[in-house]
Amino acid sequence: MRTDEPLTYQPLLERDGVQVSKSPWGPDDEIGRINWITPETTAAIISLLDGRHVFDLSVSYFMGMPSWTAFGDPPYQIWMTHTPEGTVVDNASGAGHETHQKWSYCGDAVSLYTHLGTHIDTLNHMGYYGLMWNGLDIHKDLGSRSWTKGGADKYPPMFARGLLLDIAGLHGVDRLPSDFQIGPDDLRNAAREHAVELRRGDVITIRTGRMQTWPSLDYLDVPMPGITLAGAKYLCEETGAMCIGSDTAALEAFPSTEPGYSPVHCYMFATTGTPIIEVLQLEELAAEKQYEFAFLGFPIKFAGATGALMRPVAVPLRG
Repeated sequence: MRTDEPLTYQPLLERDGVQVSKSPWGPDDEIGRINWITPETTAAIISLLDGRHVFDLSVSYFMGMPSWTAFGDPPYQIWMTHTPEGTVVDNASGAGHETHQKWSYCGDAVSLYTHLGTHIDTLNHMGYYGLMWNGLDIHKDLGSRSWTKGGADKYPPMFARGLLLDIAGLHGVDRLPSDFQIGPDDLRNAAREHAVELRRGDVITIRTGRMQTWPSLDYLDVPMPGITLAGAKYLCEETGAMCIGSDTAALEAFPSTEPGYSPVHCYMFATTGTPIIEVLQLEELAAEKQYEFAFLGFPIKFAGATGALMRPVAVPLRG
């Protein structure tokens, strides 16, 4: 990627101290900084993989899992659509009762909120005054069921350098206090403590220790530790993070001490084009002190969605 590309962008809208930015990747851009992933950067990171240990950064989906239902969004549900005995009885396939007595057939279906479990937020998730990143407009681009632009189907497989900033470990605790606000100094000090350099195009993962409460519903207790707006600006505008994730359900400190609703989300999406990954399982990485790695993430290609389930892994780098 070019290191001379700017990390702040021209405004399409400036109002009441907030900004919706014009993408430097052109008027049709819908993925922001994910444009930094190219065949060349992917080949470079793949060439360094040491596959002897793969860290799974995702959580399982199950009935009763912690889910953000406070605003009426649906929890995870799974149900059988075909059972072996039921198929013998109803012969829904038309293959015949005797066939299904021998060949046992099972099938199921799921429903869930797209911001549930380990997932990536897309840039049409939040914005300002009805405008999202690069001018995506609720009056022109939002249909009755989903966005016509900006969905997770636009995201490529993500191969990038990844870093773990273990803020809980930095402060010598298993879990940060619930009201802990992670600012620029915490992020700088963690990088220094872990002897890693923050580089443009990194996927930065932030550990608070909140995942130690998983799968208890206490995982979603508020307040929730996370980064401040100043911390987000440091990572986006000074170090050039491509994507930022955490082991919490919000990434940012929630509720925020800043005015407005989810100010870090809105800033990262609408102003800097930086996606967010939430509900990452970072405990094994921290225990192994694996602070630098190859991040491999695979968003499910939900067209028009504001978020998508994701199966990310961390793979150590050779040397």
